Amino acid sequence: MNSKPVYEVRPIRDLKDMLKQSVELFGSKNAFLVKTGDDNYKGITYSQFKEDVDALGTALTNLGLKDKFIAVIGENRYEWCVTYLSVVNGVGVIVPLDKELPEHEIENLLTRSNAAAVVFSGSFSEQMKAFSSKLSTVKYFINMDSSEEDTPETKEGFLSFRGLINHGKKLLASGDRSYIDADIDPEKMSILIFTSGTTGASKAVMLSHKNICSNMSAVCSSLYIDSNDSVLSILPLHHTYECTAGFLVMIYNGCTISFNEGLKHIAKNLKEVKPTIVILVPLIIENMYKKIWEQASKNRGLKTKLKIAMFISDILYNVFKIDIRRKIFKQIHDNIGGRVRLIISGAAALNPKVAKGFTSFGIKLRQGYGLTECSPIVTVNRDDEFRHDSIGKALPGLEVKIDNPDEYGYGEIIVKGDSVMLGYFQDPEATEKVLKDGWLYTGDLGKVDNEGFFYITGRKKNVIVTKNGKNIYPEELEASLNKSLYILESLVWGKNVEGSDETIVCAKIVPNFEAISNKLGLENPPEEEIHKIIKAEVKAVNKSLPMYKRIHEFSIRYEEFEKTTTRKIKRYLENQQ
Repeated sequence: MNSKPVYEVRPIRDLKDMLKQSVELFGSKNAFLVKTGDDNYKGITYSQFKEDVDALGTALTNLGLKDKFIAVIGENRYEWCVTYLSVVNGVGVIVPLDKELPEHEIENLLTRSNAAAVVFSGSFSEQMKAFSSKLSTVKYFINMDSSEEDTPETKEGFLSFRGLINHGKKLLASGDRSYIDADIDPEKMSILIFTSGTTGASKAVMLSHKNICSNMSAVCSSLYIDSNDSVLSILPLHHTYECTAGFLVMIYNGCTISFNEGLKHIAKNLKEVKPTIVILVPLIIENMYKKIWEQASKNRGLKTKLKIAMFISDILYNVFKIDIRRKIFKQIHDNIGGRVRLIISGAAALNPKVAKGFTSFGIKLRQGYGLTECSPIVTVNRDDEFRHDSIGKALPGLEVKIDNPDEYGYGEIIVKGDSVMLGYFQDPEATEKVLKDGWLYTGDLGKVDNEGFFYITGRKKNVIVTKNGKNIYPEELEASLNKSLYILESLVWGKNVEGSDETIVCAKIVPNFEAISNKLGLENPPEEEIHKIIKAEVKAVNKSLPMYKRIHEFSIRYEEFEKTTTRKIKRYLENQQ
């Protein structure tokens, strides 16, 4: 199944062409708002951004890094974005690394990618000093936070980011056009992404300009974004979801990007920069929604008023096309900056009740689905057609279908089109397993309805197959459990009962201790009370399930599960299966 575009988009050949066009269209507009030391923000225009990209690219080329692999690691920030586009637009291959990885894993990925240089945030200075004596392949270590303005290099191969940009500007002024005249091959690998696997070791995905540009164009033809929009970048930029949707799509459209200072600062940063768009994962969105209702629950009258207001606003909007949602729910809007008009959700399934709730508040919430191997977006709920319980329709230009569906229509989601990766780096065996006749076999299970809306049930690897051949999708049960106000998160798996033909469903549950404390009016509720409340919630979920899907055993976990940087549980670390 594929879809027609909703909006016209301007054609781009590659990311270099994209940046050039954006500067011509939006040159004097702020591309970035960057926080300064005094808690104020300074603007960096599109023209200034391109000057820095060209200067850094020229300096890196001058260092002999043409066609080399260059890693970047650090928090979301302006220098990260400059590095990314500098490298892909004429130097070599960019390798974005996850800043949350342990030191030995960062070292391993620098080795695996054969990186010749690494651009890093100042917080990694000590690690990089240690790597400099161990990694002979890495010739240059470039510090984003070095205060050095002029001297581009020290004896140990440590360089200043700012110094390199100044050096590059001098080279450009003297007539060095080696970088700005560099040809881009849109079909060649320019980006190497190590996936943050939830089911095992990371794979290295090879992406090209064509992959990314086709994906960006398809997204922009499905969701309306223009130069009046601004975004607060919250999810980690090394992840293709945030990099494509939260950075490159925004630069293409002339938006203004600002950066979240960390998950604890989301509310503060939203109020400071007042974005119109936020790109999030379900865990953050669902927690925001739970907090709205937790606040309302502290006052019984307020909770009832909120429910009535949602009911009335829905009727007024859906039946009479009268939109007073922003007025009625002004406090909710003000708490997220006052201007948010669009929330994009991806990386996991979203509770449809939450999507519907935000829509009732007057905030458009669009859920999509994708994976790194597809640059990354595959399906999205469009502006003209959406369903809160669906991952949307196939992006224009992509063919998406269900392979070998069972009697209920469930099968593996497979994808074909220009945004499908080139393959896995130096791993032909793994590539052959997932790329067959131009189709990418995603490993995700789902179904499609008669109107082309896709629904996802979970990972193929996670399916619980009972001894009598029934399929149970853990993610489906986890979503049902996580709807509870008293459950923070859960992990479901199957266990074969020894000496019988039975497979039982088990769960580990992390309670929402704050909500339970509020319910009981106790600061530290006893374990048996916590267990009693969770047992009642599991029982309520079981009532709506067929017998074979019901949760037979559960245990309470007092710490959150370890997660990837897009807040997905690393299932392989839990050894219950």
